[in-house]
Amino acid sequence: MAFEELKENTEEIQDQIHAYIQSNVSYYKLWGFKVAMKSTTMIFKFSLIFLCLGMVILFCSIAGAMAIGQSLESYPLGFLIMGGIYLVVTSLLFLIKDKVIEGPILEKFSEIFFNE
Repeated sequence: MAFEELKENTEEIQDQIHAYIQSNVSYYKLWGFKVAMKSTTMIFKFSLIFLCLGMVILFCSIAGAMAIGQSLESYPLGFLIMGGIYLVVTSLLFLIKDKVIEGPILEKFSEIFFNE
């Protein structure tokens, strides 16, 4: 009789362990889905913002180059000056890219993966 109770208890413990493992697997699947969706929506949102911002910068650059070109009476010179401005800005961004770009992105993704 004691062996039957022990057998029932071990079967119950095995069932509880199996249920625990299943709930953990389900939890981590749901957590992974949540992290993947937050990351995907954040990337999509930033891509959309950068696309719109790129369009604004493109049209402002063309307008600025044409205004400079009209004041200098040479449109090609206006576009060259605008290209030079972008070359200087790009060079500055290249020099400080670690502080400006990598740090905030790493911080944001760390916040998503480890705090939630």
